Amino acid sequence: MSSSSRFPRSSIGKSNPLFSQTRTTVETAFYGNNVSTVISPCEAYKLAKSSPGTIVTDMPVYKPEKLGLEPDSKVLIFNDGAVTGRCASARRILGEPGVSEAEYGAKIREAVYSTRKKKMYHAQGYIGLDRDFMIKAHLLIPENHENIMYNWLLNFQPMNEFYNEMYENSKKYEGEGEIFVFSDPDWQHPEHPLGLSFFDPEHNCAAILGMRYFGEFKKGTLTLAWGCANRHGFAACHGGQKRYNLPDRKYVAGFFGLSGSGKSTLTHAKHGGKYDVTILHDDAFVISSENGSSVALEPSYFDKTSDYPLCSDDNKYLLSVQNVGATQDENGNIVIVSEDIRNGNGRAIKSRLWSPNRVDRFDEPVDTIVWLMKDPSIPPVVKIEDPVLSSAMGATLATKRTSAERLAPGVDPNALVIEPYANPFRTYPLSDDFKRFLELFQKRNIDCYIFNTGHFRERKIPKELTLNILENIVEGKARFKKWEPFEELEIMELEGFTPDANDGDYMKLLRDRLVDRFNFIKSRESERGGFDRLPPEAIEVFAKLIERLR
Repeated sequence: MSSSSRFPRSSIGKSNPLFSQTRTTVETAFYGNNVSTVISPCEAYKLAKSSPGTIVTDMPVYKPEKLGLEPDSKVLIFNDGAVTGRCASARRILGEPGVSEAEYGAKIREAVYSTRKKKMYHAQGYIGLDRDFMIKAHLLIPENHENIMYNWLLNFQPMNEFYNEMYENSKKYEGEGEIFVFSDPDWQHPEHPLGLSFFDPEHNCAAILGMRYFGEFKKGTLTLAWGCANRHGFAACHGGQKRYNLPDRKYVAGFFGLSGSGKSTLTHAKHGGKYDVTILHDDAFVISSENGSSVALEPSYFDKTSDYPLCSDDNKYLLSVQNVGATQDENGNIVIVSEDIRNGNGRAIKSRLWSPNRVDRFDEPVDTIVWLMKDPSIPPVVKIEDPVLSSAMGATLATKRTSAERLAPGVDPNALVIEPYANPFRTYPLSDDFKRFLELFQKRNIDCYIFNTGHFRERKIPKELTLNILENIVEGKARFKKWEPFEELEIMELEGFTPDANDGDYMKLLRDRLVDRFNFIKSRESERGGFDRLPPEAIEVFAKLIERLR
């Protein structure tokens, strides 16, 4: 097992580092006499189906028996109201400057006390689908929020005989407790109008309060699993990974980007049947620093519904849908209304059957890492030849806000933002990720590219062009030339998308964007008390690029 939940009596107490104020507060709530345990998706489905406000569609779940559901299971809809995205500003992480365990511990204790008259559900599952990395997770949530629990059990791996045995025989990581997440979506507090998601990452526990969007629960639980992986020699990956099974070799590519960047599109692209492709996952996995192998953390997919009209073949694999509309078809059947007509960021959980060639582990080391960005100064593809710059570019991954995020008042949704490694859910210092990815680029000789999936200056980069670039790289046909005046960067000659060194406006834009990256890394030295300070070489590589533009 990768984690622990039972201890000899002699080891229970202050001397055991697994126990902390927050963890003890959170875990204690799971043993109340108002708690009922729910393990199977079948039981959770019945509870969610009867939960107030649930819409039971006439769309059948595809092959439900393979997913632990009964044969007559239908796709369920549940809508949250005004909030349809995550809220980063509500997140508090123990260990960061200014975050007091005493202050938040009191708030969590009061939140637990306030649920004593509520019926609570205790769901259990696994994160990580291979013996090399598995951790058991627990969620506690009140009655009337059964759909969140059902989605949580669908999103992660429910307990069954096969995975129970795998877990019992999985690698044990000393000093790791199982994940415990306490929640109450109905919680309110005047100091937290947007809600509160509090994490004690060193002790694998969290409290998610006043928040009902399922993405908070999915990413909140993953946050703790990624932190655990980071402590034990894995690179935590918010991205997608696929393997091309070519006639003479296998080629593994990873795509890192935020929602809307194209990571799911690139991961699941079928390329018109040109290749034999195997999918690991499109959102959450880890890469071993020891041998370069990868492990998926989730069996299913949490995908947008905006690109999938009702009649799309992909909707065959829906399990549950959130924040979408409903209507009746010509036969009076209740069906979904997708394409974000009702609101932005409609979401669905799709079964693992969506990817017919799906596995949970790649033994083959990663060949290529692609940073997906939306930065108008960057051409459609850039190859990075320096390992330090490769990791530093990941640390300054630039994109734009998406409808998956709930922004605090005053935040410009159209501003270009930097989200290191496309992972806003990090609970450990940014330098850990920088070192992990640098290690992969240096020791494993992994290729690194930037794909701009937004606009190059004012011109939109079509999805078809990005896929064509990817195919040429996979087949070894891509031809790159040095991007003057840089020594470490190469580009492809693409009509209409070639940087013009004689265009003063463009060169100013390019320099400004590099300065933005320089300033971002520089700011890490002081913001949050220097919690995310990076090694000097991370800022030096950008200083060299900027100097060459003078």
